[in-house]
Parts: sequence; C-alpha cells; structure tokens
Amino acid sequence: MLKKFFSPIDMTVGSVWKCIVIFTLPMLIGNIAQQLYSTVDTIVVGQYASNGDNAIAAVGSALPILNMLLVLFIGISAGATVMVSQYYGAKNREALSYTVGNCITVTAIACAGLILSAIWFIRPVLELLNTPETIIDSCQDYLSISLIGIAGMAYYNILGGIIRGLGDSVSALIYLLVATVINIGLDIYFVAGLKMDVAGVALATVIAQFISSALCLFKLMRMREHFDFGWKYLRPRAQYVKTIIKLGLPSGLTQAIFSSAMIIVQSLTNCFGEQFIAANVVVMRVDGFAMMPNFSFGTALTTFAGQNVGAGKYDRVTLGAKQGTLLAVACSTVITGAILIFGKYLMAIFTDTAELVSLSVKLMRILAVGYIAVAVTQSLSGIMRGAGDTMTPMWISLITTVAVRVPIAYGISFLTRTAELPYGQKECIQISLLASWVIGAALTALFYRIGRWKNKRIS
Repeated sequence: MLKKFFSPIDMTVGSVWKCIVIFTLPMLIGNIAQQLYSTVDTIVVGQYASNGDNAIAAVGSALPILNMLLVLFIGISAGATVMVSQYYGAKNREALSYTVGNCITVTAIACAGLILSAIWFIRPVLELLNTPETIIDSCQDYLSISLIGIAGMAYYNILGGIIRGLGDSVSALIYLLVATVINIGLDIYFVAGLKMDVAGVALATVIAQFISSALCLFKLMRMREHFDFGWKYLRPRAQYVKTIIKLGLPSGLTQAIFSSAMIIVQSLTNCFGEQFIAANVVVMRVDGFAMMPNFSFGTALTTFAGQNVGAGKYDRVTLGAKQGTLLAVACSTVITGAILIFGKYLMAIFTDTAELVSLSVKLMRILAVGYIAVAVTQSLSGIMRGAGDTMTPMWISLITTVAVRVPIAYGISFLTRTAELPYGQKECIQISLLASWVIGAALTALFYRIGRWKNKRIS
C-alpha cells in the first residue's frame, strides 16, 4: 500500500475528476510549502532584521530579477513535464529514458552558463531599476547568493516536474516538506541568531533547495520499472534536446515576459518609496498562497492532458478540462471570500506597522476577484500545454503583460499625477494586474474552444 501511494498514477483510466483531485491535493500542499520559502523569508526579516520594513522591501525588489534568472529552467521543466507525461501515457520506455537523462544534462549546462554570465550584471540592473539606496546593497546580497546556488532551485523544479509528469505528486510533496522545514529553521538561525539579515534568508533557501533536488534525483534513480537511468541516457541527443526546447521555450518565454513586466512595473513601484514597496511585497506573499490552487490545478491538468493525449483519449481530455476548471473556480471563489473577510489579519502577520497593514489590505482587495479569472486561465492553459500546444499560452501572456498590464500601469500613473502625487495613484500597479488577469481568462477560453491544441501531440 505504501509503495502504491508513492507510485506514478495512470490518469488514462478511472473517474476523471477523482484522478485530478488525487493528483492535485499533494501538489497543492507542496505548492503551499514552496510558497512558505518566500513567505517565511519575509516574516523573519520583517521581525528579526535590523530594519525590518526595509529588509522586506529589499527581498521584494530582488524577487522579480531572481524570477527572470529562473525562466530558462521553468521552460526546461515545462518541456520535460509534457514529454514525460505523453511518453508515459504512450508506454514508450526508450523515449522516456532519454527525456529524463537529457533534461538533467541540459540543466547542468544551463546552470553553468547562467552563473558565469549573470553575476556581473546584478548591481547595474538594480541601479537601472531605481532601487532606493537604502536597500540596494541588501538586494545585491540576496541576488548574488541566490545566483550562486541557482542549481538547487533549477534541479528541484525540473526533477520535480519529471516526477509529476509520471503522475507522482506525493513524492515531490514529501521532499518539498522536508526542505521547507529545513528552510524555516535555517532562516531563524541565520537571521535571528547570526544577524545575517537579507543574506541569511537567501542562503537558507539555497541550502533547502539543494536538499530537495537531491531527494528528487534519488527518487528518479529508483524508478527503474518505468524507465532506464544511466550515462547512456545523459548524453545529449539532438532529437530530445530539440523537443525539450520546442516545448519548453514558449513556457520559458511566457515566464520571461511575465518577469520582464514585473521588472518594468517594479521600476514604477520603486518610485513610490520603501513603504509602498514593502506593502506590495506583503500583498504578493498573500497573493502567492491565493494562487496556489490555480497553479496546482493547472499543473495537474497538464499531466492529465499529456497522459491522455499520449494514449489517444481526447474525449477524456475534454471532460477533464470541464471538471478541472470547475474545481479550480470553486476553490478560487472560496479564497476570494476569505481574503475579503480576513485580509487585515493576514497582512498583520508580516508587520506591526499599522499604516503598512492598512495599505496592504487596500491593495489586496483590488486583486481579490481576479483569482477566479486566473483559475480559468491556468486550467485551460494546462490542458493546452499538456496536449503539446505551448505556443498559445505564450502569446496570450505576451498580450496580457506587454499590451495590457504595463501600458495600463504607466497610463494610470501618468493620468493621475498631481502636485501631491508626483507619480500618480499607487493603486495603478494592482489595477493593471487585475485587468491583465481578466483579459487573459477571456482569451484563454476563446483559444481553448477553437481547439488547435488537439493537433499538437508529440510524434
């Protein structure tokens, strides 16, 4: 029974909604645990750093840049998940073996190249983004440590994606929970004990991510009943590397577009001062938890669609899209209500500053209803990606971020400028994000119904 609990799930048979829920629940818990990484970072620096509010602002200003550095690995992970799920559904052992091995090798090469090239540009980028002088040194410390340890973050995302692509969301959860506990302990030790401030939370996260990635690798090496693992499969083969890039590049570009928009908007956010930056960070921490069901259902539906497309069961994919989207929307509706009712108490966890709590609640309420729209976007995008259509979600992301979010944010800022508000209304950041979510949901639903994703199966 225990072995079955930690084994891959064949999602091509059985009740559709039960398959989705059984796969989603462990992943949801895992995503919540992963969100605890950054949330605990924020709480610890807010409570124990020498200048808590500035430390929160420093971590928040650094995260968009860190997310940009991780987009390459998010792309590899997305490509790996689609390939693994389809090859597993088609019972193609050889292709599955080469996919796993080539993903590991490509990630190693990408990590080395990124570290050698990006370390020199951290300070200039922070200066270009108008990062306040009071927090720029802390931002640089956080990013430098995170970049040096980026292999741990990269390999957890990619190896965890492979394990989930096989239908096993429980093992990835266990490994992440172990790493989360270690991360929390090290956060408190480094910041409260050793007084390392922002550098301490970065180091704690890096160590925890290396541990979780090592556990994922150990798990894969023991799954010989599903695929082969050895030096033969680690050697790059053009066929598989090209497919990883073909499927993963659009997802990586999607995240790159989103991260670029965040960086551009962060430049505007920085103009409003340290308190607004800190409030924005607090909002994003709560936002991270609110988004977890959406991301979890989206990933679950990617695996579900991949396995069933690999098995040629398209009617089952369509049914999964309907039932999975309804489940995601129901969860988001409950979360939206909770945010509107308990928002003040959630914000107070991060800071004792009354003005900061009040501003954070105001910003959070603007975003709350948008989570329902994101539920639709993530669910249907997951179906399209699992079927092999990673381009359509990329184009939708491009439209909603470049053509919607950034222009609306800067447009509202410009139109509401006064002598008292030289940069305009601060709420422009959240209003632009809400608009991009709603438009993204409408476009995703439209392109799902058009149905071009049904012709994208990997050959």
